[in-house]
Amino acid sequence: MKYLEVFLVALRLGCTSFGGPTAHLGYFYDEYVKRRKWLTEQQYTNLVALCQFLPGPASSQVGFGIGITKAGLLGGVISFLGFTLPSVIVLMLCATLLLAYSSDLGWTHGLKLVAVAIVLNAIIGMGKKLLPDVKTKLLALFTLVMAVTVIHPMSQLGALIIVALAGLILFKENDESKPSIKIFNIPKLVGVIALTLFFSFLLILPIINFFTTNSWVSMIDHFYRSGALVFGGGHVVLPLLEQAFVATDMISANDFLTGYALTQAVPGPLFTFAAYIGTVMSGIPGGIVATIAIFLPAFLLLIGVLPFWEHVQSNRYAKAMLKAVSAGVVGILIAALYDPIFTSSVNSHMDFAFAAILFVLLAYCKARSWLIVILGLALGIMFY
Repeated sequence: MKYLEVFLVALRLGCTSFGGPTAHLGYFYDEYVKRRKWLTEQQYTNLVALCQFLPGPASSQVGFGIGITKAGLLGGVISFLGFTLPSVIVLMLCATLLLAYSSDLGWTHGLKLVAVAIVLNAIIGMGKKLLPDVKTKLLALFTLVMAVTVIHPMSQLGALIIVALAGLILFKENDESKPSIKIFNIPKLVGVIALTLFFSFLLILPIINFFTTNSWVSMIDHFYRSGALVFGGGHVVLPLLEQAFVATDMISANDFLTGYALTQAVPGPLFTFAAYIGTVMSGIPGGIVATIAIFLPAFLLLIGVLPFWEHVQSNRYAKAMLKAVSAGVVGILIAALYDPIFTSSVNSHMDFAFAAILFVLLAYCKARSWLIVILGLALGIMFY
């Protein structure tokens, strides 16, 4: 019965949790801490801190961790399925319909303008939080320049590695925070196995992809790497996926941005965008494989780090690198806003005006994302 309870609670949250990762954490707190008391406030705070420290979709990792507290590792998987299935199913259906009908329709252009507004709003919000001083702003500028000028599949990863190393020099402040309270009793051996799998896939998949032309291997490799290297929130996966699939002509920019906008209209994690891309590329099986591939590294890493978290959290070098990388991803996201989002979406003064209106409604009138998506659809149908 505990597995069924974990699934049904997560499923309800997956059907109702609009608003992105930060909002998801609020829903989780109300449901799991205040209402059901599956965790104490201190345990929940520690879990959130860990998941925000690691790459990957923070809200999905938190949900996975909560499932572990209730029903072990299998409970974590079941919690993930419940929270993720609603948006995955909707996006796979949307992609299937897009394949059946032309994607060159007015409503898809309206959704592309929605993407402009949403990404710009995300950049501003992340910039306020992650770029508080000159050092972090310079790191973001560096990754922006690298992303725009160096056209290479590994340019973004290379820029983030350089930024991480720079963080060791730039951010030397002593960490006076207290060690966290241990959250889970996962054996260290299990953690080591999970970390070994995480790094093995990260290293081996690109090698296999290099020596084969199999499209499935390529898709799994790109989604796994994207899921493993995302710092700073779900929106950051956008430039990684764009570089992996649009720049290599595996999916058109039009279909890509349409899917990204649709992802904003559904509840649940932004990483389910992978289900849409995979379905466009290879049908329903592609959507399933893409979803597994992009989420797998986040969960392997969480399981791997949990037994050692109290040591990692107090390591000032790890925190310095994280601070630098978090600043760097803002620059990469700005580059993605310009190309392909702005360049393929805003082609006239009317496009610019509509995108500006959508942004103002989202950023200053505090309209919900799903309302912005509906308005974008309406503008696309009426004017394009």
